[in-house]
Amino acid sequence: MEVVQLEKNFEQEYYSPLNKKEQRLKLKKKKWAQIKKNRALYLMLLPGIIYFILFKYLPMGGLVIAFQDYQPFLGILDSPFVALSHFARLFTEDTFMMLMKNTLIMFLLNLTISFPFPILLALMLNEIRSQRLKKGIQTIIYLPHFMSWVIVVSIFYVLLTTEGGVINNLIEHLGGQRISFLTSRAWLRPMYIFQDLWKGAGWGTIVYLAAITNVDEQLYEAAEMDGAGKLRKMWHITLPCIRPTIVTLLILKIGSILDMGFEHMFLLMNSMNREVAQIFDTYVFTAGIQNGQLSYSTAVGLFKGLVGLILVVFANRLAKKVGEDGIY
Repeated sequence: MEVVQLEKNFEQEYYSPLNKKEQRLKLKKKKWAQIKKNRALYLMLLPGIIYFILFKYLPMGGLVIAFQDYQPFLGILDSPFVALSHFARLFTEDTFMMLMKNTLIMFLLNLTISFPFPILLALMLNEIRSQRLKKGIQTIIYLPHFMSWVIVVSIFYVLLTTEGGVINNLIEHLGGQRISFLTSRAWLRPMYIFQDLWKGAGWGTIVYLAAITNVDEQLYEAAEMDGAGKLRKMWHITLPCIRPTIVTLLILKIGSILDMGFEHMFLLMNSMNREVAQIFDTYVFTAGIQNGQLSYSTAVGLFKGLVGLILVVFANRLAKKVGEDGIY
């Protein structure tokens, strides 16, 4: 009985409002001490935080025009409220199915080709023993990442155009007929994926190589003693060790299912291939900027964002169910 009474007294004293207040003050002091200690790191984060606040979070207030018939001369406060009429228009128009089909096809190609390619490239680079050769190859494949999509598409235009293009000249020299790569519907998607690989594979490779460097070398040594070859070590050691990184990037990739990037596809799109090139990103620009339908294009963008958010939450929960950490 005395022990029980002592425990009750301790709980009352420990969990009393005064004690809780003291604990909160201690936690605040501890946090401020950590911030003061790492103030240089927080100062480095400050520009990024300001960027996201100014250009990502504050503009979200403008999403209200998706539920209005927004007129610039009336402003957000005085524009008439139309509820979900813009969303009803989006889902009932024939354009919606075309946009959804084109966007999903491009996403699936991106997910099955562009996403795993940097992983394979990183695994192959990791097997190169010459550091000079490894760094040279890594630098060469990373250089296109610094080019804008305008430069990338312009390079391919020079190579693929039917009027003096290097590739078409070569095809004609070998006895074939010139191919209209730039206006062909059939060639648009392969060209898009190839350009995406050429520009983005280097960056993805760096991410995965950084993850591979954290793999314990003793695991490889133990596998060699057991007679495992390079493929076995890749499959049973390297890939499982970098799986958290792969899952995290996969979740983020799934979240961008309807966000394929405006600039790249817009530069490839023309009147001949528009039927397969028009995706949600280019449609938002066409409806909002070119046609002046600001409220409707905002509704399309909001729909895109909501789908991405739902998929990120779903993929994150699925990753946690199979034993991964997820992104939050």
